[in-house]
Parts: sequence; structure tokens; C-alpha cells
Amino acid sequence: MCLILFAYNCHPNYRLILAANRDEYFQRPTEKAHFWESYPWVLAGRDLEMLGTWMGITSSGRFAALTNYRDPSLQLTNAKSRGKLVSDFLCMNECPTNYLQDVAKYRELYNPFNLIVGDLSCLVYYSKQTSELKELKPGIYGLSNHLLDTPWPKVLKAKQALANHIENNKTLIKAQALFEILADDEKALDHELPNTGINYVLEKQLSSIFIQGMDYGTRSSAVILIDRNNHVTFTEKSFSPGQKNSIEVRHEFRII
Repeated sequence: MCLILFAYNCHPNYRLILAANRDEYFQRPTEKAHFWESYPWVLAGRDLEMLGTWMGITSSGRFAALTNYRDPSLQLTNAKSRGKLVSDFLCMNECPTNYLQDVAKYRELYNPFNLIVGDLSCLVYYSKQTSELKELKPGIYGLSNHLLDTPWPKVLKAKQALANHIENNKTLIKAQALFEILADDEKALDHELPNTGINYVLEKQLSSIFIQGMDYGTRSSAVILIDRNNHVTFTEKSFSPGQKNSIEVRHEFRII
């Protein structure tokens, strides 16, 4: 993922309200969100190149999501797949904190990343850059390709839009409204651009919430809603190069 926007335990009717964009090269083979045949309790998309995933949830309420940390100077040559950090958590039954403690021991094998894992009892954030585990309190959060809540323009804009939607919808959160937040392709002003070690043209291109490109861009948008009755709605929209027209899949189940 390249933008994860979520409200955790701060709505009267929802445990988790999450909206996320996955930005990736379009040539990278990918499966849409589905229950995996090999692990039928796992609902996630799948990267067919390395067989990991970027975000998913299980029938028992385990959740995980990952973003890359953007700094070309920190890239490793033979790093392990970061997508396995998400899929391993979803396929296992280890508690979130213990899992991240294990991840921390082997963090140097991976390129820079941020990882969020949780279950019905907690939600925990970890970044390779700080190597600090942080159990999240109720609130609204934004994560892109830096640390949690780094005030990049698209993170601030998306968080404010989510906060406004929650404030104006105390009963029902509509997935379509969250997809509209994720579809914003307005780029940041030049003086607002972060400096992540890439050239200006690319920094500008990546500054919008939705990245519209032919080779690289927003491959999919996803909304996950978990209400107070543990009913889950997972909706994913997949995009073709340069297009905002999408193919949608939707899954609903009750956490058991």
C-alpha cells in the first residue's frame, strides 16, 4: 500500500473504518481480494510475483497492512519480500505484539517498511526505521511512505476528509464516500512536496492520493469496515493503467 487511512475505535458503530490505495507497477502480476485456497480464512489480494500481500483480514478478525518507506539510499540488493510480513501474520495465530517483536529481530533482512497488525483486542504499528512498537489508541491515522502520521499533504488531506465524513455520519459509514476520498488525484503544491530522495517530477507525481499513470500508479483502492457487531465489509476496486474505471469485488462476513 502507499496510503492507508483509518479510524480506529472512534465511531459509535464501527471498530475500524479503513480506506487504502495500493500503488504499484501495472506489469506486476496480482490477484484481486479473495479467500485464499491454501489458507481459506485469509481474505486478501495477492502479489503473484512473491506470493505475499499488502493488506488483508481473516475470518477471526486478524488484520495486517504494509507500506514501503521511500528512501532510495536505504534500498537493499537481495532483500526478503515485505509482502510476506503481512501474509505470515494473517496465516498464523501469534498475538500482534509478539509477532512484531519477532519481525524486529530480522528487520535488517527487509527493505524499509511500515507494518500494522492487529486483532479484536488491539492494533499495533511498527516501522523498520524506528524499530519501535506502538499500540494504537482510538483515533484517526494516516500512513503513506514515511512514518505514521507524517504530515505529507496527501496524508493530511485524506485524514481531514475522513474526519469530516465521520463527524457528519454518526450512524452509517458509506464505502462509496471513502472511495471518493481515495480517488482524489490533485497533486501537492511544489513548496509542500516532501524530499524523499527522488527527482522532482516523480515526487510531484506521487504526491496525490490517487496516482494516475500508465506504467506505475494506483492499482487498487480498498475499503474495510468492521462494525460493533463484528460484521466485516471488504470492498476493492481495481484499475487499469491511466484509468479511473474499475472492477469491483465485495466480500461480507461475520468475524467468528
